[in-house]
Amino acid sequence: MTIPRIATAVTALGVAGLVGWTGPASASISASRPPAPGLGRYLGQHPDWGACPSDAPELTKAGAECAKVRVPLDYAAPGGPSVEIAVSRIKAKDRAHRRGILLANPGGPGGAGLEYTALMRPAMKDAADRYDLIGFDPRFVGRSTPIHCGNGPKPADTHSRREAFEASARNAKDTAERCYAHGNNAALLPHASSRNVARDMDLIRAVLGERKLSYYGISYGADLGAAYTQMFPRNADRIVIDSVTDPAKTQYENFQAAGPAQERGLSEWAAWTAERSAEYKLGGTPRQVRATVERISAQTDRGPLTLGEYKLHPSVLGLFLRQMVGLEENNDVLARSVQNLADAAAGRQVTPIPELAGWLGLFNDPSPELDNLFNSGNAFLCGDGGWPAGGWPSEPERYWRNIEAARPTQPVFAATANAIFPCPFWKTKPREPGVAVDNRVPLLLLQATRDNNVPYEGAVALHRRLRGSRMITADLRSHGVYGRGVDGLTPVPCADDAVNAYLRTGALPATDRTCAHPEERR
Repeated sequence: MTIPRIATAVTALGVAGLVGWTGPASASISASRPPAPGLGRYLGQHPDWGACPSDAPELTKAGAECAKVRVPLDYAAPGGPSVEIAVSRIKAKDRAHRRGILLANPGGPGGAGLEYTALMRPAMKDAADRYDLIGFDPRFVGRSTPIHCGNGPKPADTHSRREAFEASARNAKDTAERCYAHGNNAALLPHASSRNVARDMDLIRAVLGERKLSYYGISYGADLGAAYTQMFPRNADRIVIDSVTDPAKTQYENFQAAGPAQERGLSEWAAWTAERSAEYKLGGTPRQVRATVERISAQTDRGPLTLGEYKLHPSVLGLFLRQMVGLEENNDVLARSVQNLADAAAGRQVTPIPELAGWLGLFNDPSPELDNLFNSGNAFLCGDGGWPAGGWPSEPERYWRNIEAARPTQPVFAATANAIFPCPFWKTKPREPGVAVDNRVPLLLLQATRDNNVPYEGAVALHRRLRGSRMITADLRSHGVYGRGVDGLTPVPCADDAVNAYLRTGALPATDRTCAHPEERR
């Protein structure tokens, strides 16, 4: 990237907002406000751009370069310790029409994003040529001063729903204790928050000499993008957020809201599978197919299923089913997996299909990468004071009561939607409140109508709060709308074109828009 290196003139580039605005979200922020004392040493950084890691092949293929940017561990005390943020850069090809920088986040929290801009670049088409694409691993994730907690004990075999819950609570407590005891995590964990990630993003912007940043984020990354527009409204350029949650709810409440939607997704899959009963033999009606899954779930509550070398415990089954019902394209894999599960439940010896075996392997022998993914995610869930990632009940028994209350209408997903996380046992409390959403920063919001990870109603609620936004709705069961073709999924050209036109021109659609199901397009 040919951005001038930062010197004292950086203060005039809008570095004003680096510490973030913690007052009313709709208030204006003066572009001439001086940076907080102690940030000067960060603004003069000269990133040492060089080769990207060898295990990030998409960056190498895209001709990217990588560096580390130093940020304060604690923005309230920027003269104290710092941490490193790993960043990547793919330079704009169209220098004559270069718009600036575009950052991206793939979700989580806990998702590494260093390679993400290279992965999404094909979806952007020629719009990508106008930006320096900046990937980054958020603090404590991936290559950015990563947090590890070490692996806990193997899941205990349980024989009732209550035993399974108590085992989950013990595991959550063990995770919290291990996280604080591991390495220097006790010094790092109090500073894991979405607000600090947004501040890191803005410091990256300033170090790169840009007045504003553009952005694409999906799932938690979408909520993070919305949070950025509230904290740094003057520094937000072209912002695209894809698959979001209701900002009036805590993260726990948004998880709970997904339970009924996941049951509907399972029923939709059951109808698809029943139509193919000759192939899958799981039932000739949607009710029969659902009953098969419900029996498997109930049996797993009474003891783990054995599939080859693996044991399948209730929590892993819930996560697997949740993941599978999230995408229409998973219908066949889910049907074949349920065949495996039904055979195992009947006491037959089973060799799981590769897709199911891969999932089981993740949880039976977790890798350091999975340790970081889950536990950096836990750090943000427990470190946020509210939306977008925080707000977890402190009383463990409350989770059990909510699980049992949900079971009559959520026979498969009650425990998953009300799962206990380490947050009731976390050693430190959030240092700041959640992010309030209420301003007119222009941005583009995308949502699938049958997203059962973050339900559509939450996106409508966020759209109302983001009063400068336009919303593109896609009629499909999916978590994520933009760039699906890059992942081998059925693309939604109507949404892709709208995003790319906005990134290319800066003009939002004149009105909100609904895209038909991809199979229904003419």
